[in-house]
Amino acid sequence: MSFLRKLFGGGSKEAAPAGPRRQLDYNGFVIAAMPYKEGGQWQTCGTVTKTVDGQVKEHRFIRADRFADADAAADHAILKGQQIVDQLGEKVFS
Repeated sequence: MSFLRKLFGGGSKEAAPAGPRRQLDYNGFVIAAMPYKEGGQWQTCGTVTKTVDGQVKEHRFIRADRFADADAAADHAILKGQQIVDQLGEKVFS
């Protein structure tokens, strides 16, 4: 039975790393890539963080993009984080 479960995607899931897979300081923000395993692929996920007036503000984002390996998903999360910073800046925390 466990063989069939693994064969059809019901086997043990690979856990997401405890911390960010990749991190980048970008224009005063910290972008952290935190992809997670979903449906046999890696889902694009990350955070954009900045200290504003002594308070750490964080925005978590998840995108529909999925990749076969965690490194590709992490690279894409960094790019999406940069895009968020470029388009919204500190407004992302509003």
